[in-house]
Amino acid sequence: MSDFLIKHYSFLTHGVELLAAGTGIFFYNRYRCTAAKYFIFFLIYIAFCELFCLYTRFVDSNKILSFLVGTIFEKNHWLYTLFWDIGAPLFFSFFYHKILSTKLFKNIIFVSSIIFLLFSILYIGLNREVFFFQFYDAVFVFGAGIILLCTSLYFIETLLSDKILHFYKSLYFYISAAIFMWWLVITPLTFYDIYYTYELGNPIRDWNYKFLRNQIYILANLFMYLTFTFALIWCKPPKRT
Repeated sequence: MSDFLIKHYSFLTHGVELLAAGTGIFFYNRYRCTAAKYFIFFLIYIAFCELFCLYTRFVDSNKILSFLVGTIFEKNHWLYTLFWDIGAPLFFSFFYHKILSTKLFKNIIFVSSIIFLLFSILYIGLNREVFFFQFYDAVFVFGAGIILLCTSLYFIETLLSDKILHFYKSLYFYISAAIFMWWLVITPLTFYDIYYTYELGNPIRDWNYKFLRNQIYILANLFMYLTFTFALIWCKPPKRT
């Protein structure tokens, strides 16, 4: 089973991303008058960016993007940093600011997202020489903290309201549970990437860790995107926000 997951890592990951995005498009009319429509836009955005990141497969001396070999665009670290490490926390800050009703929670999210954005710009600016060659662990971890904060505030608000009586029918609950689990599982891997890194010409140091890391990622991705797909199909439209 593990060999199958590793062998088809890219196909499975991009497959469930497209499945979730396609499901969102199919059921868009159900959610178009709610804040859930923004989440559907985000799923489409993820699928598009992930497919665009595959351009590195064609960066080779014998392939169509051979002219990028040896340039700063040979790797796609910069793109993932922008669209995922920074883009995802900012989107979910906006999303939860829309769906939460507690003013204090909304203010906390707004201030935290501004601090995160300013920190990211400053940190990348001070370390711009590696922008195209490696990921920024500090930005990723800070972003994970923002997302865990957003989902935690959502869970607290749900527990303190009558929403708890029908949480299992809420699209927002499944979204929150899925992204909370994904970031909770994936974030600790950042501290072990010293055994994986290949940036700037460094070889992968521990192949066993690489395989374990890939297994964790694929299982986390399958769980998250299949949960999104299930929720979009099964849940009723949330109240208009």
